[in-house]
Amino acid sequence: MGRTAAMIRTLFLCFLLGGCAGVQTPLDPAGLQSAQLLSLFGLMLWVCGVAYVLVLGFLGWSLWRARRRIAAETAPEVNPVHRGLSRGLWGWTAFVATGLLLLAIASFLTDWTLARAERRGAIEVSVTGHQWWWRIQYRDPASGQWIETANELHLPQDRTTLIRLGAADVIHSFWIPNVAGKMDVIPGRANQLALTPRRAGWFRGQCAEFCGPQHAHMALDVKVESPAEFTAWLAAQAKPAAAGGDPTALAVVTAGPCAACHMIRGTDAKGRVGPDLTHLASRRSLAAGTLPMSRGAVQGWVAQPRAIKPGTMMPPVPLSGPQADAVSRYLMALK
Repeated sequence: MGRTAAMIRTLFLCFLLGGCAGVQTPLDPAGLQSAQLLSLFGLMLWVCGVAYVLVLGFLGWSLWRARRRIAAETAPEVNPVHRGLSRGLWGWTAFVATGLLLLAIASFLTDWTLARAERRGAIEVSVTGHQWWWRIQYRDPASGQWIETANELHLPQDRTTLIRLGAADVIHSFWIPNVAGKMDVIPGRANQLALTPRRAGWFRGQCAEFCGPQHAHMALDVKVESPAEFTAWLAAQAKPAAAGGDPTALAVVTAGPCAACHMIRGTDAKGRVGPDLTHLASRRSLAAGTLPMSRGAVQGWVAQPRAIKPGTMMPPVPLSGPQADAVSRYLMALK
């Protein structure tokens, strides 16, 4: 019995700690917006929790009185006048009204604060949801040009980033639990979400609206870094791909089937259907968080993407052994 109780306690602690910490939980806020939402959630939890406990208490009390009446074999009075009950009902009504008013005011203040986030000098980022990946574009503060990447979002710490959201196909939902709340991504409609991260590190975003068979594999790596690190990263992303490469790989990637869907800046690959590959190997993962970035993963993904992510729009690229080896080497050099 003691061993069973210890196991239950261990499982409970693992569940509690797993839900309250990590790279994808709203209970471990790493941003201004997520902290405000967690405070509102805590207030709602306390008010509703107290109301729940009182309801159970009143229910237990009524059952106890009913059992006493049955035991005493006394018939219920007709229209009894019970001052205590009357006062209790008035008190309960006042508590409910006060609780609802408190929650309404707190919700309004939170929404007002989120809407008034400091946007002067904010980084502008455009995020477009596709089945099943994210197109990400940054406006360069210096040149005003858009710098494109995919499936990995970099944010400067303690500075607001204004995310402009759009969808290319179906409804998606943009959510980085540790940093901010959810926002729907709807075709034909532009939504905006302000993010002000307060803690550096890696976090995980996710599409939070079912959008097809690979909805669960539509993730987003998010890195919060110092403003200096962010500026250096953005400058590196603005550069074209390094010139040269294996002719066998270039024939496939920049002049063959890959070029029809993907762009590699600085080469003849100008496709816009799929993600930009200019700095593919600098990312942490592949296929919207489905695979870790590695040469083997790249080679497997190019050869059989639908075996890894069934339903993906990317077709398989038939390659010989030497071609697959050359292509994977070239793509892993795009940093």
